[in-house]
Amino acid sequence: MIHSMTGYGKTVLQLPNKKISIEIKSLNSKNLDLNARMPSIYREKELEIRKIMASKLVRGKVDFSLFLETTGEVTSSQLNELVVKAYMKQLKNVVDTDPVELLKMAIKMPDAVTTDRDDIDEEEWQAILEGIHAAIDKIEAYRLQEGKALEADFNTRIQNIDALLAEVIAMDPERIESVRDRLNRGIADIKEKVDENRFEQELVYYIEKFDITEEKVRLHNHLEYFAKSLNSGDSNGKKLGFIGQEIGREINTIGSKANYAPMQKLVVQMKDELEKIKEQLLNVL
Repeated sequence: MIHSMTGYGKTVLQLPNKKISIEIKSLNSKNLDLNARMPSIYREKELEIRKIMASKLVRGKVDFSLFLETTGEVTSSQLNELVVKAYMKQLKNVVDTDPVELLKMAIKMPDAVTTDRDDIDEEEWQAILEGIHAAIDKIEAYRLQEGKALEADFNTRIQNIDALLAEVIAMDPERIESVRDRLNRGIADIKEKVDENRFEQELVYYIEKFDITEEKVRLHNHLEYFAKSLNSGDSNGKKLGFIGQEIGREINTIGSKANYAPMQKLVVQMKDELEKIKEQLLNVL
């Protein structure tokens, strides 16, 4: 089952005195491109978060965001009472005003308020980890759903190419006869007497150069392999991309050898279907 690289997952945690929102967004990318945004208090855990994301999401342009909202009476800032009182005493000698105004001026002075760096509580971090895994589960479910839509489209395109290939196979005897007739008319037009045996040998050699039997067989096999790979247990967009390249190679060779307008029209239609497949393959994990 294939997965898309496009996805979105969000979880919200309500902890004592804190509300934490975790969001993960992903788009297509050749490799894992992870951008993480979080409050500075959690920066020491960034490497751990990146390892979790890399092991689960594998590829894609991923934006990870952790938002913190304080909901209770909790603060890491404390008033340095001794320093504030000392400032107020000095300011009273300079400014003749009431104590409230002195206090307002004092708390703006250096070292009047101290900020302690909080350590991450282990119980809180475990809750955040569970929230991260829950958001990852949601984005994986989103990717799977998108992958199902991609798979349905791929199957349709592959079936279309296979149907066009069947038309090419049915048309091939007619094409060979057309090539033979054109050569015969060419000889007749120049009104030259030719050795019939030599002419037949040259004709066979010429027609063999335009033989597409191997290309038809290989293209059919590649189409079957692509369809089979869609139903494999893992999602491997790169593998499907390689198979798509092989499909394109066989279609191009058939087009270059066709030398027959009706068949070349079918080849153009096959190329159009393949281009649509290639565009969507960029989104496959």
